[in-house]
Amino acid sequence: MKKIFSVCGVIFLISCGNHGRYHIRAQEEFNAMFSQTIQGVQDIYTFFPKTVKEVESYIDWAIESAIKDLDALLAIAPKDRTFSNTAQYFDDIGKRFSIVANTCELLPMVHPDTAMREACKKAAIKLGAFNVDAFMSKPLYKAFDDYQKGAGKHEHLSDEQRYYIIEMMNDFKREGLNLSDAKLEEVRVLKKKLQELTLAFEKNIDEDKSSILATKEQLAGLEEHFIATLKQDGAGNYIVTCDYPTYNQVKEHCSVEDTRMRLHRAFNNCAYPDNVQLLQEIIALRDTLAHELGFESFAALDLDSVMAKKPSIAHHFIVELARKAKKKAAHEVADFKKELPAGVTLDAQGRFKPWDMEYIKADYKKRHFNLDERNVAQYFEADNTLKEVFAIYQQFLSLSFTVTKPEWSWHDDVKLIEVREQDGNKLRGYIFLDLYPRDNKYSHACHGSVVHATWKDKQAGQINPSLAIVIANFPKATADRPALLMHHDVETFFHEFGHAMHSILGVTELDAFSGTATKRDFVEMPSQIFEEWMFDKDLLKGISRHYKTGEPLPDALIDSLINLKKFASGLFLTRQCILSLMSLDFYAAGKHKDTSALVEQLYRTYAPEIAYDASTHSQARFGHLTGYGAKYYGYSWSKVFALDLFKMIKKQGLTNPAAGKLFTDKVLGKGGSVDPNTLLHDYLGRAPRQDAFFQDLGIE
Repeated sequence: MKKIFSVCGVIFLISCGNHGRYHIRAQEEFNAMFSQTIQGVQDIYTFFPKTVKEVESYIDWAIESAIKDLDALLAIAPKDRTFSNTAQYFDDIGKRFSIVANTCELLPMVHPDTAMREACKKAAIKLGAFNVDAFMSKPLYKAFDDYQKGAGKHEHLSDEQRYYIIEMMNDFKREGLNLSDAKLEEVRVLKKKLQELTLAFEKNIDEDKSSILATKEQLAGLEEHFIATLKQDGAGNYIVTCDYPTYNQVKEHCSVEDTRMRLHRAFNNCAYPDNVQLLQEIIALRDTLAHELGFESFAALDLDSVMAKKPSIAHHFIVELARKAKKKAAHEVADFKKELPAGVTLDAQGRFKPWDMEYIKADYKKRHFNLDERNVAQYFEADNTLKEVFAIYQQFLSLSFTVTKPEWSWHDDVKLIEVREQDGNKLRGYIFLDLYPRDNKYSHACHGSVVHATWKDKQAGQINPSLAIVIANFPKATADRPALLMHHDVETFFHEFGHAMHSILGVTELDAFSGTATKRDFVEMPSQIFEEWMFDKDLLKGISRHYKTGEPLPDALIDSLINLKKFASGLFLTRQCILSLMSLDFYAAGKHKDTSALVEQLYRTYAPEIAYDASTHSQARFGHLTGYGAKYYGYSWSKVFALDLFKMIKKQGLTNPAAGKLFTDKVLGKGGSVDPNTLLHDYLGRAPRQDAFFQDLGIE
């Protein structure tokens, strides 16, 4: 269930530049602003702070307004409590507060101005501390309990409203509101400290500037146009940074082992040593927190609210996946060893060196699939590709998109999509696109919900539209050619835009359930379904167009891309299992963990064919360790469901509006308002199965 304020949530709010027309807003202006429904593009700008002073006025208003509203809620006599004046009112308070709180927490991910980033970080800490004290309090717990014992016994509620009461009462208990006052105060102190530490952990990753220097000769194998995008130092050396487009190019195509090795070590030591120390503190404090709340470990606390429920269930699931994946991985590495690329050697124990693996795989694809990803990218010019991707989403989901340059934005690269129903009449929401890398920007791909879609009048079909953002770091245009996307870049965009569609179409009665606010080990399921569109032959033919000739991908290349789905899938799934076990093991019982030793042990156990580089500390840049906590297994867990559902969708047609309506009505449109187990059974007409997952990866 969506919390009022999430330290590591997925709700983002963006700031635009100051154009001189904004001022520190008065209380009345804020009240009007956050009670309005988005009716057009101008409305979305009113939510955004533009200056440091506006950030400060935002948080002052958020706290003052929340105090006033919570006081009014708590003043209601127990006998007078109703769902409307207690549960619904609390949800409304949370909606307003979360917009401001998450703005200040996550604005630094996209904002280019240092002063704004720092102001928002300070504000996020202040708002987070207030959230701990005010939104999860004993008086609120009692108010809900009074309602449950009173009017809640006989008041007519919808299924969603009943589910909300159950989930809230469970959340209150997990927050420790059934503890003594002294114990509860200890819990609150722990949570406030953890908020500071996790924000610092994420900041260190986002602001890391790790790079290596390389001469032109040391970049052999890389294309000239790519090398031309790299900055140079005063001595003429190229500065090779650790952003994903650069890192992927070097590890796959640079023929100089020393360069691959140095960048591998720089990349996997990002935010080291600071984040290793912070992680140790986070693990210790989370373990203490779990014990204070009556759980044997933070993993047990973290999983109590999700589908798996227990760490033992998640652990067993991942170990079984790893067991099957290891068998296929062993065959894959045996094939690689038969024909190593020129200049690549095994270590003294006959193992691959970690900085060689992606280079080996890229070489193997060229030999056996006649496929060089850089050539494939020539068929995915960014603007045309996005236009075709949007066409698929619009047809399948019966929507209409209008893409524009926003009147205000935080960077020139940003675009804005207005989403309406297919006839163009009903506004469903807006999506900001920020797709290219720059300094101090969040370095991965992600989606964030800003304003959540809720029913204004369900019977009349009237909604409160939503606002979302999709962030990515795709290769940029160069002087001699436009931005070209790798196939996996397009797959990534399908995934993140799938989250955005979930956010737009997941219209619920309660804000807490809107869009992607479902169980954390289920939230990736809808987005992972949409990835599969990029492995359909007809759709690939329609999406692709060579940036020079205009020709679509040749059939042979399309067949190779589809066949590649099973290529090295054992190694891929093994790595996912290692990351999942890392997050589970870090947060298993015990305050003191040697995280470096645990990481090394996992790699040696599950990937013995690849030498482990003990000079690296990949956990320091593993941002999901704070955001997903012990729940990283959720990517594989939800992928099983995604492929099971996709099989059914494909039979109906990947651009069939009827299939899209069924998927929306039974899955996307429910947001988090239905337990995922119920939702899956309702859509499939049976219990979920793993067959499609293993078949897709070619794993027996």
